[in-house]
Amino acid sequence: MGRPLLSLEQLLTEDLETICTDLASELGEMAGGSLLVTGGGGFLGYYLVQTALHWNRTRKGRGAIDVTVYDNYMRGVPDWLEQLRGESGLTLVRQDMIQPLPARMPHFDYIVHAAGIASPIYYRAHPIKCMDANINGLRNLLDYSVAEAGHGRPVRGFLFYSSSEIYGDPALDAIPTPETYRGNVSCTGPRACYDESKRYGETLCVAFAGQHGVPVKMARPFNNYGPGLKITDGRVLPDFARDVLEGRDIVMLSDGSPRRTFCYAADAITGYYKVLVRGRPGEPYNVGIDRPEISMAQLADIVCATAAELFDYRGRVVLGQAKQADYLVDNPNRRCPVIDKARRELDYQPKVLVEEGIYRSLVWYHHNRTAAAA
Repeated sequence: MGRPLLSLEQLLTEDLETICTDLASELGEMAGGSLLVTGGGGFLGYYLVQTALHWNRTRKGRGAIDVTVYDNYMRGVPDWLEQLRGESGLTLVRQDMIQPLPARMPHFDYIVHAAGIASPIYYRAHPIKCMDANINGLRNLLDYSVAEAGHGRPVRGFLFYSSSEIYGDPALDAIPTPETYRGNVSCTGPRACYDESKRYGETLCVAFAGQHGVPVKMARPFNNYGPGLKITDGRVLPDFARDVLEGRDIVMLSDGSPRRTFCYAADAITGYYKVLVRGRPGEPYNVGIDRPEISMAQLADIVCATAAELFDYRGRVVLGQAKQADYLVDNPNRRCPVIDKARRELDYQPKVLVEEGIYRSLVWYHHNRTAAAA
């Protein structure tokens, strides 16, 4: 084994400290305020919630950020969140975002709407719930923001998690893809419940920003991965990690040619906080990393080589077939962002390249074999 196996505590501390350092200005502006994270028990919530709490612990005197998590906890409260229960500044609420908001909502200075079903396996199984969370849940929060402004306590920042999937399968001359590209998306295909509800969600955001002055911005994530992403999620890197940890060959469900850039969670969360605090209302921002764009075959090879260094893994990469016949229907062949807008307006500078990100991800999966699968 050639690389050191970091402890889970060391890995998380390094990531959270990097995020907080890169967000000194943004988190400093949020200090003393309140933050609502819907879907906070999921992948994106993992570092969203822990970043604010790490800030509270380590930046004493700057003002704490009170964090409230709304989640329906369909698969139970994750272990990491359960371990944080009772921590000063954290409130956990069981709330299904498909349903109306609580009758007596407290005031929130900042809102991140991350509730939804992002895994293709699960949103195909629950297409209506997927659409309801992205549309009805968002609409309820936008209406709440209008009401709060009417009561003289306006929301200061609102982030809607859209998706790079709204671009569909871009034309070759639109790759790398800027925010101005309008998309090549099927409204009836197996991914449509996710893609189209995100597109309509953005339309809602633009309308509420323009008509009511709600400070809502849209983030378009490009292939985020890393700590917090369940190993049973059904996306490519968790699938590869599960193969590694179970000691079998890495199974690739395509011919290996589709290409992506992969953005490590710490870089992604830094970008989302920047959009939340600094982004212009009604504007979309690509959040990802623009290099390197690699094929699924190259990704599998990197996972294989890193696992060999970490765990003396001796598997190889083999071709397999998905259980769902339409698994690859409407699957984009390439996905690579232009992030000039976020760089220019938000000083967003992702820096974790895929080799380092995969190393850190495999370390996290190693330490969370049971929790990551729950």
